[in-house]
Parts: sequence; C-alpha cells; structure tokens
Amino acid sequence: MHFVWMFIIGIVVGAIARFIMPGGEHMSLIMTGLLGIAGSYVGGFLMRMFSRNPPPGAQVHPAGLVMSVIGALIVLFIYHHFG
Repeated sequence: MHFVWMFIIGIVVGAIARFIMPGGEHMSLIMTGLLGIAGSYVGGFLMRMFSRNPPPGAQVHPAGLVMSVIGALIVLFIYHHFG
C-alpha cells in the first residue's frame, strides 16, 4: 500500500512541477508519477544536506512537499535538456 501512496503523491508533485516549468512536456501519467518520485528523492537529499533534522516524533518534514517540487523541477530540467 505504501507504493500506491508514493505513486499518487508522485503524480501530484510531478504535475505541479510540469505546471511550473515553462515549455510543453509530453509525458504520460506514469512518467509524471516517476518524475514526482525522483523529485522527492532529490528534494529529500537536498533537504538533508542543508537543513536540520525534523522535530522529534514528526512523520514528515514540514517543507517536504516544497522540496519535493523543487527536486522534481531539477529532474525535469535535466530531463528536458539532456534527455
């Protein structure tokens, strides 16, 4: 069930990133979900490098969605220019 939620959140994050990034990207729903999942990993990596640990007992970091979208924008930029 965890993978289903991860893919649903990935679709949302990927769709937000595709909406923000200028230019027309022709991606399927599966590719949008994979973009969002990859962006979440990149955003989480960046967050761990530059921020403190989340508060004790917190399930998610407060800036998790924002950093996921930023990570998805980075992945989409790399995909657009090098893919």
